[in-house]
Amino acid sequence: MLAVISVACYAFGYYRTPFVLAGLLLQSSYLVLRGIALDRLPLVGPHDTLFFLSTAIVLFMLPVARKMKRTKMVIHAAIGMAVFFMGLSFFYKPYNSPLPPVLRTFWFETHVAFSFFSYALFGIAAILGAMSLVREDTGQDAIQYKMVLVGFCFFSAAMVFGGIWAYLAWGTYWLWTPKELWTVILWLFYSFYLHVRLRPWWTGRPVSVLAIAGFIIVMFTYLGVGLFMKSSHSF
Repeated sequence: MLAVISVACYAFGYYRTPFVLAGLLLQSSYLVLRGIALDRLPLVGPHDTLFFLSTAIVLFMLPVARKMKRTKMVIHAAIGMAVFFMGLSFFYKPYNSPLPPVLRTFWFETHVAFSFFSYALFGIAAILGAMSLVREDTGQDAIQYKMVLVGFCFFSAAMVFGGIWAYLAWGTYWLWTPKELWTVILWLFYSFYLHVRLRPWWTGRPVSVLAIAGFIIVMFTYLGVGLFMKSSHSF
């Protein structure tokens, strides 16, 4: 019920800040109450992770929008993305079963939380990239770069925590699964983004295209690999 009301706040509030804050509060409350009921972080399965991603997008969007000239445009696009992922989460059955032994560790929860924090930041960077293609704004490009940089830091930390979790679960840091391989591809792509962004001829439209392409890779790494390939990350 809280999830549905949060969607209503976003949609019927026409993205006004008070309604956005109310929607974020309801989303956060849903995650907290679900976590208390499960006695763990609700980060297992598409339902929980999609909902967590939606919440993280709104959470990170608010301070970004305050720094933007076209605040309403940023809010509209980010809330639209958040509502899409939240709506998509409703099509998946919540995972309410006890966790397998390999998931009962701090390293797994931190690995997943940091991964989706980074995905949210990469999503916001893609939104800013799309807006930059429509109307160039050097200040907007700078914020886009900061989103990718912070997201890259979160993602790098998630990879470290994931390696520790894998070692504790399977006795090795690396299993050569499709999910791990695509995670490395994603990390290398954003490493490339951060390096070429320092070159003058890559600023503007080229890095905006890279930001959009990066989020497409994010979505394939997150959802596509699970749908089309078998992985140790399927629970």
